[in-house]
Amino acid sequence: MTSLSRARVARRIAAGAAYGGGGIGLVGAATIGVVLAEVQLAKRHVGNGGAPHPPSAEGRYGSAYTVPGAPPLRLTMLGDSTAAGQGVRRSGQTPGALLASGLAAVAERPVVLRNVAQPGAQSDDLDRQVGLVLGDSEQVPDVCVIMIGANDVTHRMPPTRSVRHLASAVRRLRTAGAEVVVGTCPDLGTIEPVQQPLRWLARRASRQLAAAQTIGAVEQGGRTVSLGDLLGPEFAANPRELFGPDHYHPSAEGYATAAMAILPTVCAALGLWPAEEERPDVSRREGFLPVARAAAEAASEPGTEVTAAMPTGPRGPWALLKRRRRRRLPAADATAPATPARETSA
Repeated sequence: MTSLSRARVARRIAAGAAYGGGGIGLVGAATIGVVLAEVQLAKRHVGNGGAPHPPSAEGRYGSAYTVPGAPPLRLTMLGDSTAAGQGVRRSGQTPGALLASGLAAVAERPVVLRNVAQPGAQSDDLDRQVGLVLGDSEQVPDVCVIMIGANDVTHRMPPTRSVRHLASAVRRLRTAGAEVVVGTCPDLGTIEPVQQPLRWLARRASRQLAAAQTIGAVEQGGRTVSLGDLLGPEFAANPRELFGPDHYHPSAEGYATAAMAILPTVCAALGLWPAEEERPDVSRREGFLPVARAAAEAASEPGTEVTAAMPTGPRGPWALLKRRRRRRLPAADATAPATPARETSA
């Protein structure tokens, strides 16, 4: 499917979400029987792995940066098992811990991490999770990271419904004053037990949902980072390294790869990224595009960020598409300061 075709489909899904539609499917009705059979087979093969319960990583990171009278930054994770860190055994290997340590290093401020993500969650659970996050008006996070979408695809949630729940969550968090970064639906076509024809269908469905998620999130004031291809070629090329024991959830190295892609966008959302990095770099094919076109391109490029950039025009809202340089992540340790991060090329 071309970028323009993906853009049209993503716009239709996002429009259906905004106006209450629910009939736009991710795959043709004739394939549903095959998909369901393959999904059930893959689920039985995958199992729960060696770490059914994700380790808790909540706590304070970068304590050595504490300054009397200066409050720590607050980072909250929402979403599904990927946001929770299922598949690893140590708290420091979870994406929340990795992001908190990296953010503390860049900001040179302590970071308090909270995680309300629920393994197995679909996008309709975000309403409950956001309620938990905003339950105390005195503890609104500075930034929230949402990782959601894989279970929506495998459970055949209508994409319009999926995007509607995500957009609502982003809107509520932004209205409360939190910055929001969404890691969009990963590429389910890379999961080892999944065979053809499901592999192709899963990849197509994942990318369509990721593009529609981008439109829904950006139009509500959030930023998105594509996890699709990031968890695609790299995972497919190194399945033993980047998938965990259950061959479904990422391993420690896989989570570090995803967190390294999300960290620059989290920092940029908080105004912590160098000013020169905020200007589009033509050499990296960055620039301003209609939001649907930017969403479609991001869905098939690893680590690509999309954020609102211009008012609505004749072709709809515009967005800035960026391919940020990633940073190496310090080791996560809630009891020790984070070490300075080193920049690497994308």
